[in-house]
Amino acid sequence: MITRVLPQLLRQLCSRAVTNLFPSAHMPPSLTAVLSDPEVSPNPPVPVGKRFRGRLHYDRSKCIGCRLCVKVCPANATDYLAEEKKIVIHNDRCCFCAQCTEICPVKCLTMSETYMISSYARRENVVADSGPLPAAEPKA
Repeated sequence: MITRVLPQLLRQLCSRAVTNLFPSAHMPPSLTAVLSDPEVSPNPPVPVGKRFRGRLHYDRSKCIGCRLCVKVCPANATDYLAEEKKIVIHNDRCCFCAQCTEICPVKCLTMSETYMISSYARRENVVADSGPLPAAEPKA
């Protein structure tokens, strides 16, 4: 167990946290006064980059049915379909830890840049197949 977790822990310790810092050194008495002050500028939002954790993207055609993602998921967001030897992802249960994407040997699971996933219909958040990832657009 430790041998599988240790590389991931070291990678997370060495990487910089992707969060916005508070624009002031301490908590002011009035946040609206600080934000309306022209000398204080809020930090820009964190850009959506390669470490962004959005909705899970699942390419069913690549999946080999190894069940490693089911075993490693702390939120039980993946279910294994034994008759098809594939998985189903419940995005409403997902905690976006990305452990399934890191352990997948064929990389059929990736974190997408889609972050607006809330819905009143619970069945809309069940992903059986997202298809292959779209090709990355060339940067100008």
